[in-house]
Amino acid sequence: MKFDRFEDIIAWQKAKELTIQVYQLFENSKDFGFKDQIQRASVSIMNNIAEGFERKTNNEFKQFLFIAKGSCGEVRSMLYLAKEMKRITEKDFIFLFSLSEEISKILSGLIKTL
Repeated sequence: MKFDRFEDIIAWQKAKELTIQVYQLFENSKDFGFKDQIQRASVSIMNNIAEGFERKTNNEFKQFLFIAKGSCGEVRSMLYLAKEMKRITEKDFIFLFSLSEEISKILSGLIKTL
């Protein structure tokens, strides 16, 4: 698998979509600690993919993909809390959870190919 730019990586594209959705969903949240944490975790996914890619070595790229994958887990964990604390709807939970799970699977595949 050859990418010329990190913007061509499907996992990065989907992580960007996830980040935008998280920012929009929690835009008016008054729980600033929670809001900040889930936003930072979602941004971490896309930024670690980009940073790892720009390092230009497979080993470093792989390391950053593992970090991005960990951030996917953090987002999913936060989504459980948001749902149970009634900060998001079941529909929003399912959409964002599925998207973060998909990103995680794509990252796993990328890691295996490296």
